[in-house]
Amino acid sequence: MPNTALQEKTVKVLAAAQVLNGVGVAGTVAAGSLLVASITESETLAGLAQTSSVLGAAALALPLARLTARGGRRLALSTGFIAGVIGSLFAIIGGSQKNIVLMLMGTFLVGAASAAGYQARFAAVDLATNETRAKQLSFVVWGSTVGAVTGPNLMEPAGNLAEKLGLPRLTGPYVVSAVTLSCAILVIQLFLRPDPFLTAAQQAGNHSKPKRATREALAHIRSNPQALFAILSIAVGHIAMVSIMVMTPVHMAHVDVTLTIIGLVISVHVLGMYAFSPVVGALSDRLGRVRVIQIGTMTLLASSFVAGFAAADDAVKLGIGLFLLGLGWSCTLIAGSAFLTESVSPEMRTSSQGASDLVMNLSGAGGGALAGVIIGTLSYGWLCAFAAIPVALLGLWSIKIRKK
Repeated sequence: MPNTALQEKTVKVLAAAQVLNGVGVAGTVAAGSLLVASITESETLAGLAQTSSVLGAAALALPLARLTARGGRRLALSTGFIAGVIGSLFAIIGGSQKNIVLMLMGTFLVGAASAAGYQARFAAVDLATNETRAKQLSFVVWGSTVGAVTGPNLMEPAGNLAEKLGLPRLTGPYVVSAVTLSCAILVIQLFLRPDPFLTAAQQAGNHSKPKRATREALAHIRSNPQALFAILSIAVGHIAMVSIMVMTPVHMAHVDVTLTIIGLVISVHVLGMYAFSPVVGALSDRLGRVRVIQIGTMTLLASSFVAGFAAADDAVKLGIGLFLLGLGWSCTLIAGSAFLTESVSPEMRTSSQGASDLVMNLSGAGGGALAGVIIGTLSYGWLCAFAAIPVALLGLWSIKIRKK
């Protein structure tokens, strides 16, 4: 099969798997927090579910990258989705028996499915050319849109299904997750053939064996200014996005704003994150990676300004701010991921991609934790101001990178 036809097939298969993954994982975010709050009888501890999931994604990033180097994308992605299925089952049992340990083990392993979803974007560029790399990657990211929007809206029917099975209503999204992630495994195993990573390695002549050592990858990145810039672009965009996004509902809840309005603002944010991914990818191929990262930093700074000065009950301004937040994140993620792939040597590619996802997820977890402290001691406006600082520094660095 010619590379062009094989690449088109690969992107379609990965996008389909991302839809199934997104439906499964996105629906568990709210359910996990509510289940933990119910089990512990403490709203303060509700955030443990999402924290555990993010840590799971971070912990599995490098092992999945090593599996890719050893056996290809099909092995790594399937392993991540299988872990997600097991995690869903643990969460169902933990939620049913009010066992917090099993519940958090479940959310941790569901995070592995998120890690597989992140690595799917890199699978989209194994066979891509420099001229189309970001566009191909963006289509796989765009596949997450369907899941991110559909998953949370399935909570009610998923709860009805759980009751019919004799389970607590809140475990319903995890039942759906187990089913959709199982379907994602089948899609990857049946249709991601030939494996894009192994095919690319074979076409390259296997002159260099992929290096799997994390230490070597990090040393390679530190010695490569472009690769370091690419990873930090992804991480900084993720810090800004997570820290502002997770605290916006808390900010709005300080006044008499309905959950429907809060949900609408978050939906607009998700739209900004994913819906325009193909446009961002096309711009990255046309204008260059660094230019689109610069556009992303300017968009993130505008988001911080608009959201930071919005009143808690001003859903319009907050909606605009969070839409820009999602769009800026999309620019830094897509252009940064494509730039990283191009900036490292082929033998360091998978380990560098794994390191990128590790840094991104740990940055998001740290940003979310610090956001709670800032909004608790200062205010939402100050949170937006602090989030803008690393973004502004990234923008200044991008000027130096672009001149090279």
